[in-house]
Amino acid sequence: MPDARDNAMQGRCTCGAIHYRLLDRPLFVHACHCRWCQRETGSAFVMNALIEAECVEVTGTPDVIDTPTNSGKGQKISRCPDCKVALFSVYSGAGPKFRFVRVGTLDDPDACPPDIHIYTESKQPWVVIPDGVPAMLQYYDRDAYWPAESLARRALVLAKV
Repeated sequence: MPDARDNAMQGRCTCGAIHYRLLDRPLFVHACHCRWCQRETGSAFVMNALIEAECVEVTGTPDVIDTPTNSGKGQKISRCPDCKVALFSVYSGAGPKFRFVRVGTLDDPDACPPDIHIYTESKQPWVVIPDGVPAMLQYYDRDAYWPAESLARRALVLAKV
């Protein structure tokens, strides 16, 4: 029987010192247009694929940088110690059981289009959100937008002691 890891999504930093593999599909993918994400990425928005921490297999040791957030709770960004590329974050609100993987660091970022656009009240006016993709002025109700399978996976992780 083939190993499920054979078909896993993979990613890396620019210099290749840190590699990672996602052992399952992301729970949900956010395109965040908030000013904090714009500043931190130097771009119009950030693409984060939310996934269980136990489903992210990392080769190498990233530097973990505490970074402030608009909520005041902060985030821990894992960066390559050599090229400094941000690979994933742990947000205080979601906790250490989840990772927000930077979609642009995947070998095939096309595999993770956004499921939702958030904080569009501050999106750049020239960004056009495709028809059929939910767009929220701020955040959203997870139960209203996440697929049932993703909600169930999240609940399993949160139930673990």
